Amino acid sequence: MAAALSKEEKKRFLKALEEDEEFRYAVAGLIGVSEILKRLDRLEANQEKLWLEVKSLRENQEKLWLEVKSLRENQEKLWIEVKGLREGQEKLWLEVKSLRENQEKMWIELKDLRVSVERLTLTVEEEGRDVIRSRLKSELNVDVTLDRIWVDSQEINIYGASGDLCVVGEATVRLVVKLLDELEEKIDYLKGRRPDLLRSRLIKVVYVDYAVPLALEKAKAKGIWVLKCSGDLTPRVIHSP
Repeated sequence: MAAALSKEEKKRFLKALEEDEEFRYAVAGLIGVSEILKRLDRLEANQEKLWLEVKSLRENQEKLWLEVKSLRENQEKLWIEVKGLREGQEKLWLEVKSLRENQEKMWIELKDLRVSVERLTLTVEEEGRDVIRSRLKSELNVDVTLDRIWVDSQEINIYGASGDLCVVGEATVRLVVKLLDELEEKIDYLKGRRPDLLRSRLIKVVYVDYAVPLALEKAKAKGIWVLKCSGDLTPRVIHSP
C-alpha cells in the first residue's frame, strides 16, 4: 500500500497541477485509465454474472426440453392407449353385433321349433281323437264326437260326451307324470266349475307317441287309459265321477 503524502508534498503536487499543463494532463490521463480499469473490472464481474445467468438459462432450457420431450412421450403413450381403447370398443361392438345376430337366429330357430311342436301336437291331438273315437265305437258301440274345449283358462284337448258317458283326456308326444297330475286337476276343476260337462260314467284317457315307465305305472294306478295308435299301454277304465 502506498504511503500517504505529507502536507508539503500535497502542496507541491497541487502547485504542479496548476502550473504544469503537461503534468496536469498526465495525471488526468492516469486517473482516466484507473477509472477505465475499474469499469473493466466491473464489466468483467458483470460479464461473469451474465455468463452464469446464461448458463442457468441454458440449464433451465434443457430441463424444459426434457419436460417437453417427456410430455410428448406421455402424449404418444396416451394416444396409443386411446387407440387401444377404440380398437377394444370396436371389437366389443362387433361382439355385441354378433351376439345380437346369434340371438335373432336363435329366436328364429325357437319360432320354427314352436311351429314344429305346435304342428306335431295338433297332429297328435287329431290322431288321438280319431283313434279314441274309433276304439269306443268299435268296442263299446258308443259314438262320441271328440274335440278341444276351453273351460275358463283350462284347455282340455280331448273332450266328448254321449248319453251317460263322457271322455276327458290329453294328447302328447311324450307322457310324463306331470301331465297325469294336470289331467286329474282339470277333471277336478270340471267337477267344481262345470259339472254339467260330466256324465255318470267317465273315461280318463291320454293318447301318446311315447310314455316313460313311471308315468305308465301311475296312469294304471289312477285308472287312466293310455294308448297309442298301435294299441293300449294301460287298461281302459270307466269311472263314476
